[in-house]
Amino acid sequence: MKYVMGVDHGGTSSKAVLFDLTGNEIASASGKTPLLTPGPGQTERDMEALWRVNCDVIRRALEDAGVDPSDIAGVSFSGHGKGLYLWGADERPVRGGIVSTDSRAAAYIERWNADGTADRAFEKTRQSVLASQPVALLRWLKDNEPDALGRTRWVFGVKDYIRYRMTGEAFAEVTDASGSSLLNLNTRGYDEELLALWGLSELAGKLPPVRYSSEVCGTVSAECAALTGLKAGTPVAGGLFDIDACAISMGVVGEDYLAVIAGTWSINEYIAKDPVLDRSVKMNSLYCLPGYYLIEECSPTSASNQEWFVGEFLKELAAAEGAPVYEVAGALVQSIPAREDCPVFLPYLFGGADDARARASFIGIDSRHTRAHLMRAVYEGIAFGHKLHVDRLMAHRRQTRAARMAGGVVNSPMWVQMFSDILGLPIETIQAKELGCLGAAMAAAVAAGAYPDLQAAAGAMVRVGKIYRPDPAKAEAYQKKYERYVRIERAMRGCWGIL
Repeated sequence: MKYVMGVDHGGTSSKAVLFDLTGNEIASASGKTPLLTPGPGQTERDMEALWRVNCDVIRRALEDAGVDPSDIAGVSFSGHGKGLYLWGADERPVRGGIVSTDSRAAAYIERWNADGTADRAFEKTRQSVLASQPVALLRWLKDNEPDALGRTRWVFGVKDYIRYRMTGEAFAEVTDASGSSLLNLNTRGYDEELLALWGLSELAGKLPPVRYSSEVCGTVSAECAALTGLKAGTPVAGGLFDIDACAISMGVVGEDYLAVIAGTWSINEYIAKDPVLDRSVKMNSLYCLPGYYLIEECSPTSASNQEWFVGEFLKELAAAEGAPVYEVAGALVQSIPAREDCPVFLPYLFGGADDARARASFIGIDSRHTRAHLMRAVYEGIAFGHKLHVDRLMAHRRQTRAARMAGGVVNSPMWVQMFSDILGLPIETIQAKELGCLGAAMAAAVAAGAYPDLQAAAGAMVRVGKIYRPDPAKAEAYQKKYERYVRIERAMRGCWGIL
């Protein structure tokens, strides 16, 4: 029997999963790389530590599976988009890798939006520029750490960095590269005029060649084989930006589904043959299926806010009750009816939907509110934040059968039902725990020749699980709360600069 491995590198954790060619999970392993915060709004991690974790999770997954490494047909990756991982001419990391929640470059976004640079770039990039994108981070480094760019040989995203360490070959995979504001989406290539517009002409030659997700981008090196247990010479596919990996592993191969990913980031997207060019959505990028664009609305405003609140305010309660902390959180939410008044929570721990300077806020607390009300406000606020994005996307959709959902939220059926009620859409979940890894494994299967393309791989490896449908009574209550949320969110926009 043949197998494929998918490895996913998120903002703090890495997971390796071995699948058979019908999408069944055989074995898995995970590990964490500590998040570093060297300054306000800065989130980084040690690139060597990340590499060691990558090798460790692959090795442990293989040991757990007990399969012959020669039966592994291919390996590939998914990873957080945005952020920045610089590899030096001395064959060492240049500095710490920058994670997608980083907001240090927010001032550049303000400047580029104000002086028309962003508008001129849009003609080529087809996307709004964000503080966590490589282009903004590179410009920040040019002005604040110029020596770092001088020592750089390759500009990588996280998964492209890991693939380089495994194969010794430098490539930029298209789903990541097309969301960086460094790629001309009209030509699907780099553009010297675009680099000059950003003030980054010196990067020409440091941007790796672009490849598609399921293309072979090298093979496992002998050094990597010794560290991971993989067989040297195993094909390694380009891989995918994790939002593309989740979409393809949810079977999004046509235009009738919306994909909602509720993890560290609020990711809301669909695929289409044509980009949206009226500036009403944040991102158009190239999807992993040739000929399709990924139309995306995103912000770092999702389940990481819940993780923070639970970690800071519920651990002692959970310990006292002798119950898992997330079980306690869910019970608190369910103890408050959907119609009951709660404070409004803006889920902006890592910046807002439209302003990287925004900060998380509870608004409307009074003396009758309890910890349970605050917990429900967090759950609702995260879902309302997704709806802000979904509403923008739905303005361009004729018909949507359902939303397919991934991310940490799907571990809570109560929360998924809340999302269905708030979005007003059926929500379908997928019978797979690690969708980023599954999407990467699908790319590996195509690269290895097991399937002719990703559509065929999806047909064989993706299975729909439970379907949630909106409750009309709760949907009405949530709509009233959402309208209040929107009014407060808009009113706060003029305040973030004060902080």
